[in-house]
Amino acid sequence: MPALIVTANWVLRDGDRILSVRSHGRDRFYMPGGKIDPGETAIAALIREIKEELGVALIPETICKIGVFSGPAHDQADETMVCMACFSAAYRGTLAPAREIAEMRWISPKDRHLMAPMGQKIAARLPALDATSPQASQ
Repeated sequence: MPALIVTANWVLRDGDRILSVRSHGRDRFYMPGGKIDPGETAIAALIREIKEELGVALIPETICKIGVFSGPAHDQADETMVCMACFSAAYRGTLAPAREIAEMRWISPKDRHLMAPMGQKIAARLPALDATSPQASQ
């Protein structure tokens, strides 16, 4: 049976650009966030991971689930899958790479090839998700 990695990830956008991070020793950019620890909720993991990786505090009352996306995990053992719960949220503080993060970058559509495959997949789907969100119809 393939391994499964379950994560909580932050989708922060600036127009058509999406915030991405690259860990030390990695060749691709990922959506900020990380693994959900046993007994931890996805939102608790999201808040913890973003504080650790980028040094900012997510504002809990603004956290909104965008969706859950699954597919092959990048740079993992064969057949390892990742299940990513993705959220949007406002934050307090100044974004800065911390701990295992070597670099953060705003990725535009023309630079999506720099992202891990699941990040590319999610970023490509965001415009369609915007069109179907309740906020888009108001």
